[in-house]
Amino acid sequence: MKQEFLFRLADHAYPADELMPLTCRGRVRGLEPSRGDIDDALGKFSLTLIDTLDTLALLNKTVEFEEAVRRVVADVRLDNDIVVSVFETNIRVLGGLLGGHSMAVMLKESGRMVWYQDELLHMAKDLGLRLLPAFNTSSGLPYPRVNLRYGVRGPETRTGTETDTCTACAGTIILEFAALSRFTGDPTFEAHARRALDFLWEKRQRHSNLVGTTINIHSGEWVRRDSGVGAGIDSYYEYLMKAYILLGDDRFLQRFNTHYASIMKYISQPPLLLDVHIHKPLLPARTWMDSLLAFFPGLQVLKGDIQPAIETHEMLYQVTKKHNFLPEAFTTDFRVHWAQHPLRPEFAESTYFLYKATRDPYYLEVGRTILENLNRFARVPCGFAAMKDVRTGSHEDRMDSFFLAEMFKYLFLLFAEEEDLHFNVEDYVFTTEAHLLPLSLSTASNSQAPPLLDDSNFEWTCPNTRLLFPDPAFPRNLREPIKSAVDNSCPRPTTHRNYNSNKMSLSSSLQAVSAVAAEDGMRFMQEMMELSSQQQKEQLPPRAVQIVSHPFFGRVVLTAGPAQFGMDLSKSSSGVRGFVTVAEPYKGCSELSNGEIVAGRIALLQRGQCMFAEKARHIQKAGAIGGIVIDDNEGSSSDTAPLFQMAGDGRNTDDVTLPLLFLFHKEGNILLEALKENREVEVLLSDKARDRGERLSKTVLKHFELLHF
Repeated sequence: MKQEFLFRLADHAYPADELMPLTCRGRVRGLEPSRGDIDDALGKFSLTLIDTLDTLALLNKTVEFEEAVRRVVADVRLDNDIVVSVFETNIRVLGGLLGGHSMAVMLKESGRMVWYQDELLHMAKDLGLRLLPAFNTSSGLPYPRVNLRYGVRGPETRTGTETDTCTACAGTIILEFAALSRFTGDPTFEAHARRALDFLWEKRQRHSNLVGTTINIHSGEWVRRDSGVGAGIDSYYEYLMKAYILLGDDRFLQRFNTHYASIMKYISQPPLLLDVHIHKPLLPARTWMDSLLAFFPGLQVLKGDIQPAIETHEMLYQVTKKHNFLPEAFTTDFRVHWAQHPLRPEFAESTYFLYKATRDPYYLEVGRTILENLNRFARVPCGFAAMKDVRTGSHEDRMDSFFLAEMFKYLFLLFAEEEDLHFNVEDYVFTTEAHLLPLSLSTASNSQAPPLLDDSNFEWTCPNTRLLFPDPAFPRNLREPIKSAVDNSCPRPTTHRNYNSNKMSLSSSLQAVSAVAAEDGMRFMQEMMELSSQQQKEQLPPRAVQIVSHPFFGRVVLTAGPAQFGMDLSKSSSGVRGFVTVAEPYKGCSELSNGEIVAGRIALLQRGQCMFAEKARHIQKAGAIGGIVIDDNEGSSSDTAPLFQMAGDGRNTDDVTLPLLFLFHKEGNILLEALKENREVEVLLSDKARDRGERLSKTVLKHFELLHF
């Protein structure tokens, strides 16, 4: 049964900050295992609901928007004793409150929500005041974290000892803080944001006019001197351009143009965008790109530089088609560098802006690809799950608030007809989190610098592409060589060091002084052989365990480690599909007592007491068609542990013909819980997740039914 996502959140997550789509529950900070810095976005302030307010309004879900505003006003508290990221809280929560306020004011002016008395704006000012202590530094650059109740000073804050912040973290404040100042008439917020931007501008490398990735907030020294347009810097450039658009201050445009000229001189190697060193800008800093740079073609559209935007976007699209999603990082020969994909919206954002600039229907097809891949590979019973590994299609129990705040917005706008929009979006500026701030703020009372007469200012135009490129084949001619380059790329050969594992003799566990010593010795031998085997053999890619039975229908995919023996799933077009059952004994180190049940099924086993190959032989003898070994190390997870490959036992393993896969404890528990709750659980063992077979109809595309879970 389809329900609006607001009520899906209410059913499973509210008032938690995020929805965990695999386990259908809310993510509450402190109750779930820490994910490190990622959790700094969570502040026990109903993050996803606030971040999604203006998405509801944009989609003309007026009733749902009003209900969401009432919930935020009634339930959300901002005085929590919790340490949060200044950057994430600013763009998601402060931006969400301001975007929601903008929409509420618009609706009130049209005769709806007449009860609204700027409650969201009052909350935004309260939050702004709680963020201000972070700016109490000699440079004016904010601390990266702040305690919402206690600020940054004193032991009770549990923060304020940091010395570094990223350039984007300090340089992506101006839109929200300036909007807050102009909405409320209090210039304090805008003044702090301007001071931070001024300091970053002064600290640019004067020869290259580039900025580094991280900076010391006290001394202003660059800590990381690599420079690019991706993670750590990205939205700094974006906010210089958009601050000019929103606030009308020519200094921001002048700074942006200076940086942009250097980006195109040193970083841009069409269609690639490669990091360089700020002091030696002709020297590459790395040979891979991160997915956050996918926003840059959209920014180039705002700049009016369409040709490189088309080229870089096409490169990103071909990488997306190659892997279904844009990997978190990929190499210059378009291989996966970091395999995760947390459903980031930047590629969809650039697709929307390129379509608006060119009206080329090609970009509608790109959008369709994004939509279909989301529906086919990321959709799970309780929402959309981040991809743990784009190579296998395995999932992570994560759905960040930006998925609803940004991805939905840009894809809806890409396909929306004029009659689908109940207000003119061109009267607003999109923040980096896609929140809507009205252009009318540029005339609000606030100090503004006199216009600067600089010819470079006039470089910023949005060109008439039909006049400049009268040949309709021009964009296609730009794209074709890039498509060929990605399609024809080959991975670099892997180099190996040679070891001879045959020199390692295998002792019998019967020779051990105790059962515990036997277990420890067996584990040690297994891990040593694993190490030796991995040095000799090429690293195998991860495999997938896909739950295909009701109610999962292939939407839950678990990252699995391969075995260096048995059936090679990469050579099977269909994989191995079957119902799972727990082997008895669970360790699988002796002949199975429930062989008649295991026969024709996929056996579940626990790691330990014997070699992996021995487990495989026992379940194969019982007639199993495959096996899954679950780690006995409680709490282990593919989130934090490297890929584990199961080695043989030092003997010839050609007799093992079934596939054997390895799941860490966390992923194994998901499968075991599914088996507890459902009488029969069917899985597919494969080299990567198979197509779920779901496609979006034209009606779904038009009305964006993805909002209905």
